[in-house]
Amino acid sequence: MSRFFSRRFDTLAAYTPGEQPQDQNYIKLNTNESPFEPSPAVLEAVSNAEVAKLRLYSDPECKLTVKAIADYYGVDSKNVVLGNGSDEILSFIFQAFCDKDTPVAYPDISYGFYSVFAQLYGLESQVIPLSDDYSLNVEDYCGINKTVVIANPNAPTGMAISLSNIEKILVSNPDNIVVIDEAYVDFGADSAVSLVGKYDNLIVVQTFSKSRQLAGARLGFAIASEEIITDLNTVRFSTNPYNINRLTLLAGEAAIKDKIYFETTRNQIIANREYTVAELKKRGFRVLDSKTNFLFAAHCTAGGEALYKALKADGILVRYFNKPRLSDFLRITVGTREQMDALLASLDKILSGKDDNDA
Repeated sequence: MSRFFSRRFDTLAAYTPGEQPQDQNYIKLNTNESPFEPSPAVLEAVSNAEVAKLRLYSDPECKLTVKAIADYYGVDSKNVVLGNGSDEILSFIFQAFCDKDTPVAYPDISYGFYSVFAQLYGLESQVIPLSDDYSLNVEDYCGINKTVVIANPNAPTGMAISLSNIEKILVSNPDNIVVIDEAYVDFGADSAVSLVGKYDNLIVVQTFSKSRQLAGARLGFAIASEEIITDLNTVRFSTNPYNINRLTLLAGEAAIKDKIYFETTRNQIIANREYTVAELKKRGFRVLDSKTNFLFAAHCTAGGEALYKALKADGILVRYFNKPRLSDFLRITVGTREQMDALLASLDKILSGKDDNDA
């Protein structure tokens, strides 16, 4: 770092994104992107005529896209705010609802940006360990009088908690914000959006990156009470009022309106997930109960790092975390059936100790 970099960031550990290598064509099962293209409605909405309008600023209030999201979830437009990906929404939340008097609490094994934001904004944080089986103990978050941030389903474990358990956390922390980060909720968990009208301390965060094929467009949103959305918009307009570009707004509006394409692709990913879980278990893997578009799996004898490296050498990328309690596992994005079969074939070759050059 340069001699000009602020000393307050001396110990900041930046978030490490998944690999995006350019040296060859990989089967990418490492960053939880959808294997399907965006909805045809998205491709139609992002037309040459709209590209030509990029000389103009986008709508800072994002009215049409906000309304489309509100209509889909049965809430008012005043209950929705948009971000440049859900990461930006989370950043707004950490700025708006955490300070020296209000620490933040989150699991020790979860989305890496929680700890990054806590460091970046100089916040006291309580990092709560998951149970030995990687489940979240709800009682650990009850009555702790801190801003609570929980990914549901969790990443990288893929496991989810019930709405009744989320309510326990909300009820026991009436004077603190509870954030439920639902990046993967569409693949099998119950959304807490249904609780927003009941609890004024709830923020539900979602993204278009996973189940709506728009990871590269960068679009996330939060649903909460009108007062909380006003707070988040205050931070947004104080940071970047044009945070969503014109084409992303069009893409998001078209994507959320195409319910048939969403359901078709989502259901195919779920089917491919269950198929792959069964096949991995046949091969000696322990697979955690996933409600997401990825699997967290550890082999009974082969180490996680060795498998990751061998798969990469064979042209298949998965995510490996060289951290305590995680180093035996691979996080595997669920792709098409053909991609899953390629993964399984590669694992068969690796686990059998054979090489393509063997006679």
